[in-house]
Amino acid sequence: MVDINIQTKKTPCCAGVWHLIAGVLMLFLGGYVWLNPEISLIGLSLYLGGALIVVGSGYIITSIEEDLGWFTFAGVLDIIIGIILVANIGVTALTLPIIFGIWCLAVGAAQLVSAYKLGKADLPWGFSLALGILGIVFGFLILENPLIGTIAISTLMGLYIVSYGLFEIGEYFYLKNQN
Repeated sequence: MVDINIQTKKTPCCAGVWHLIAGVLMLFLGGYVWLNPEISLIGLSLYLGGALIVVGSGYIITSIEEDLGWFTFAGVLDIIIGIILVANIGVTALTLPIIFGIWCLAVGAAQLVSAYKLGKADLPWGFSLALGILGIVFGFLILENPLIGTIAISTLMGLYIVSYGLFEIGEYFYLKNQN
């Protein structure tokens, strides 16, 4: 029998303070995003543009490896939208909800096709179907009223930032109790 002795390294007393500072800053930033959705869309445009280029590349690579034509379509669309977002930050912030709505429709359609292919291969397909339907419904809601998209985008972004801040504060107290 092997006896494993795991020793934990204590965190220096001040290292956890940075978690507290980061957490408090993130709480304020999250609140700012919630209270200023239009300005937040400008920053989000740049971030989403870069992310969509990376995600689109992943879709294309997956479509080549797995022979999924709809993923190629979604990947090319993601890359084009990503380039548009990065190249036109000011205009993009104003049109981001519409672009986001179109993107939700395209990815929702790709998810529906994926669910069909998964079902034909006797693989679990329900989650893909649910995401596809949700994406299409959400896309139509945003296109019907772009203000819903602006509020949804900034609310979700603010929620994530606040959650991150709370996690950082929790980590501070956890590290403080470990010393």
